[in-house]
Amino acid sequence: MAVAVALSPPPLSTPPDYFRIISPTLQVPTPSTGVSVPVGILACQRDPLLRKIETTVVACNVSQPPSAPAGKKSKKAVVAPTLPNEPILEVVLHDTVIFPEGGGQPTDTGLLTTSDGKIWSVLQAKRHGGHAVHYVKINNGELDLSLTAFTPGSCVTASLGQEDYDRRYDHMSMHTSQHLLSALLETRLNLPTLSWSLTSFPSPCYVEVPRGMTVEEIRQIQSEANRLVFEGRRVHTEVEELDRDKKYVPAVLESGRSVGKALPSDYTGGVNRVVVIDGVDRNPCCGTHLPTIHNLQLFILPHTETMSRSSTTSARLYFLSGPRLIEYINNTHDFLSNTASVLSCGAPSVPERVSQVVDERKKAEKRVTDLESELAKYISSGLVQEAKAGAGNDDYIFRKYLPRTGDGDNALGFLSAMSTAFSEQMTKTNTQIPYILVLTSTPSAQTSSTTTVVMVIGFDDTKVKSIGEALKLQLGVKGGGKGLRWSGKYVGVWKEKESTLIDSLLENVH
Repeated sequence: MAVAVALSPPPLSTPPDYFRIISPTLQVPTPSTGVSVPVGILACQRDPLLRKIETTVVACNVSQPPSAPAGKKSKKAVVAPTLPNEPILEVVLHDTVIFPEGGGQPTDTGLLTTSDGKIWSVLQAKRHGGHAVHYVKINNGELDLSLTAFTPGSCVTASLGQEDYDRRYDHMSMHTSQHLLSALLETRLNLPTLSWSLTSFPSPCYVEVPRGMTVEEIRQIQSEANRLVFEGRRVHTEVEELDRDKKYVPAVLESGRSVGKALPSDYTGGVNRVVVIDGVDRNPCCGTHLPTIHNLQLFILPHTETMSRSSTTSARLYFLSGPRLIEYINNTHDFLSNTASVLSCGAPSVPERVSQVVDERKKAEKRVTDLESELAKYISSGLVQEAKAGAGNDDYIFRKYLPRTGDGDNALGFLSAMSTAFSEQMTKTNTQIPYILVLTSTPSAQTSSTTTVVMVIGFDDTKVKSIGEALKLQLGVKGGGKGLRWSGKYVGVWKEKESTLIDSLLENVH
């Protein structure tokens, strides 16, 4: 049963002063202008909680998405919605609530409803220059209909369905969290954020910092982040008209923290946008953000990961908040409850009970190892007696195939113990008896994917190698070795014919 988190964020609404235009000459274009609102002051950026807007089509054309190179996988941590390998509509609207990817935040998905009442799926939205382009799915046989529906000047409704809104809310929760975390890391510990990744739900996101962090440092940052979250620091955006002749350099706060970076080289929009967390952070960003960090509800840093490169060693600091944190708490609670049930104990006793189980497992494994060692010596003793009984002829070679059925975790280890025990006992005999042995260990229940372990030992390395190569060639055993021991594995069902072949190979050893 999932655990409920008793936290009460304020109602979801965007305050009127969330979006602040600080340039007297900057205005949001009206539909009558026939041009699209530039990225930076889109409806989704002016009001990140807005789910629907009535707007008009500015441009529409059909395109064919390029095919992904065969065998090449994306390195992005976020699994972006894929585009079909067929024609698709590229639609530019006057305004939109569907956020185009940018600032490290992935694309929204959404819906467009045309004047005829038909609903079209928006699979992706991307920034082209300074404009948002919607990639709209064309259903079979609807190419002509789609071009008619999205004629420039036509009225459409852009909206976020429930799944689309949940996706957006998760993205902006983690994006706002990253701004908060990066600000605290740099102002409190002088640790700049080298990069960050908004991973796919429900995985923790991470920021990369120049060095690893101590447990005390992580607790300090987590405690400070939660203090600010519970205070409910407000968030707002400030936009100004972009001066192309002005060189935008990172701002330096009173704390000495340098924030922001240059605008993308392909950005042709007309605004410069800064996201502000009151009293905590000011940072240029085009993403969508919560109007208050109180909606994050709680903030935790579950773990770190050291990243070693050729010249530097950095670390990833993972973090969770908002919907992902709720999911993490629920899953952790379920996992702990299920584990406690399996171990027949209460949840608080799980660590102690796990330690007991691990300790008992180690003792059991040692007992098995000791018993297998004794068994190996016993079996080897019988083999030595058998070898000595047949000795006497000048051309005598003790040849033996010894199959074994076993379901232990270390079949190779047991065969190695037998090999070592036999070799040691043979060395102690007064006579040097030439020998060649093939040992196998096969699971009791076999399928096409089970593994049989094979080992060859002998008095002569050339004969051992000869048997090993024959097993590879005639049975498909994969393995190798050098000296007086060769080992390999056979995948599949070990049948009578395999045993018959080994007997035949041994008979031909001279």
